[in-house]
Amino acid sequence: MRLAARAMGRHDLAHAYGHVSIRLDHTHFLASPAMPLSLVGEDEAGVEVSLDEDLPAGALPEVRIHREIYRRRPDIGGIVRVQSPAVIALSALGKTPRALHGLGTYFAPAPPFWPSVALLRDDASAAQVAELLGNASAIVLAGNGEVTAGETLEEAAALAFFLEDAARLELALLPAQAAGLNPREYTPEEVSRRAVKAGALFERMWQYLCFGDPEWQANS
Repeated sequence: MRLAARAMGRHDLAHAYGHVSIRLDHTHFLASPAMPLSLVGEDEAGVEVSLDEDLPAGALPEVRIHREIYRRRPDIGGIVRVQSPAVIALSALGKTPRALHGLGTYFAPAPPFWPSVALLRDDASAAQVAELLGNASAIVLAGNGEVTAGETLEEAAALAFFLEDAARLELALLPAQAAGLNPREYTPEEVSRRAVKAGALFERMWQYLCFGDPEWQANS
């Protein structure tokens, strides 16, 4: 949890806001504390949250999103909630990244889009976001970043980087599209061949995200 939190800040995927979590068992998960992710210390214990009870003291209100996703997705072991700049910029156009390059294939054909700009601090809204996410690996929140969900927290953190990279590419192509040039989207067959985990793809991204973190280096 601590490593993922600091990695999000280190790579400019989060600023003062954002939170990450890791599933502990089938009824509990551990969330990052109410502080900027970059400032999560090496001795920070985090906040343990039950799937069946109210949020405990110290949990951020938006941690409800994590709880609702874990309730619906037993396959999910880690969640990241960040506000990465290119994803936010693209969401201001009402769009989410398409599968235009390798890293974008993990969200094909495109992540779902949550249109409300209100902060997600109530149970009903959190449940609706989790329902809209469905079986996808990410959801984009209008003007407010994204949520990524993976089998592990390491995977969710990598997906946050992948989604931001896909959004950067989408934005870079806007001038070409204005000139009448349409980008080539991956076909479903190409997506199935590219969106893989073999070859330590996620492990290598985790190493990249954590490089320079003293706690990671001490345990690697």
